[in-house]
Amino acid sequence: MPAPEPEVVEVTSSPVACDGSGGAGGHPRVWLRIDPKKGWVECGYCDRRYVLKPGAAPSGH
Repeated sequence: MPAPEPEVVEVTSSPVACDGSGGAGGHPRVWLRIDPKKGWVECGYCDRRYVLKPGAAPSGH
C-alpha cells in the first residue's frame, strides 16, 4: 500500500508557520522558508507541503 500524499497548502508569502493544525494532534510551531527555486517546502514534523501561489512573493521581507 503506497504512502498517502502530503497535505498541500497554498500560501501567498514565505516564511510560513506550521503547528500540524494545533491541538492534541499537532506539533511544536516551526517556521519554514519556501525555497524560491522549488516554490515549496515540507514540514519535517507532519510532511505538510506549503506551495507558493502563482505570482506570490517568495519572501516576506
